[in-house]
Amino acid sequence: MKVLSGIQPTGRPHWGNYFGAIQQYIALQNEEQSFYFIANLHALTTIRDGEKLRQNSLDTAMDLLALGLDPDQATLFIQSDVPEISELCWLLMSGTPMGLLERCVSYKDKIGKGLPVVTGLFTYPVLQAADILAYDSDVVPVGSDQVQHIEVCRDIAQAFNHNFGEVFTLPKPKVLDSSAKVPGTDGEKMSKSYGNFIEIFEDVKPMKKKIMRIATDSRPMEDAKDPETDHLYQLFSLFADEEAKSEMASMYRAGGFGYGDVKKALAEVAVSYFAEAREKRAELESDMDKVHQILGDGAARARAKAGEVVKRAKDACGV
Repeated sequence: MKVLSGIQPTGRPHWGNYFGAIQQYIALQNEEQSFYFIANLHALTTIRDGEKLRQNSLDTAMDLLALGLDPDQATLFIQSDVPEISELCWLLMSGTPMGLLERCVSYKDKIGKGLPVVTGLFTYPVLQAADILAYDSDVVPVGSDQVQHIEVCRDIAQAFNHNFGEVFTLPKPKVLDSSAKVPGTDGEKMSKSYGNFIEIFEDVKPMKKKIMRIATDSRPMEDAKDPETDHLYQLFSLFADEEAKSEMASMYRAGGFGYGDVKKALAEVAVSYFAEAREKRAELESDMDKVHQILGDGAARARAKAGEVVKRAKDACGV
């Protein structure tokens, strides 16, 4: 089984990114072949600062490596280092119906939010299809709100196959488990858009300050509380082992505690949980030659595979 996943370099990852997606992406790296890319071409639709995009791309690569992505098991590379993707995108775009792209929910949502109407935003699904099809990907891990992207990719591939023969493998989505709720500091879903996030690799002192400012209700300390409906307990549960979760849940049900105690416990388990990743991240940052080597090796492997697929597509359509 061949797995592909791309991550936009739009900023540093937070707890929601990790538990909602990154952790599950990395768990798939031991499949037959796994490709993970930093989607810097996609990010061009929103980032207008070249130096920022370059640094974000390197930061995202180091973040993934620090969090457990193994370059000996999976292929990690930067999207633009595989020019075959842009070539394949045009081959696909030449036969993609306008109506298919106009129906894409993400495009309509972004336009509804007042984002600039640029061509790259409209044709984003075609580039995404090229990303997927270039590696004969069987499975693409996505959130439930992104399944349409895979359906569009399949439609584009099927149209090409119908016209030119069986060139592309039709991918299937692997919907990520969204049962782990990751609330933000205000109790709503953790999101950069809401400004309620806690970054994985931010300095410990400001991270602890954010935790201590997490919003809580005003019920008296002596009242018993249901842990399952409390966002502070939900955050604690993401990091703690079963024994610690059970003890914390019992404390909630008994009452007679302060939320400050829970916040301190949360800070302690969160720092411990990411301690190894923080150490590895610092090591990578001090050896950028190694990071560039990993990305260069990954791009070479990705180009070899993408080159095979692009040649197959070009031969089929007579280019």
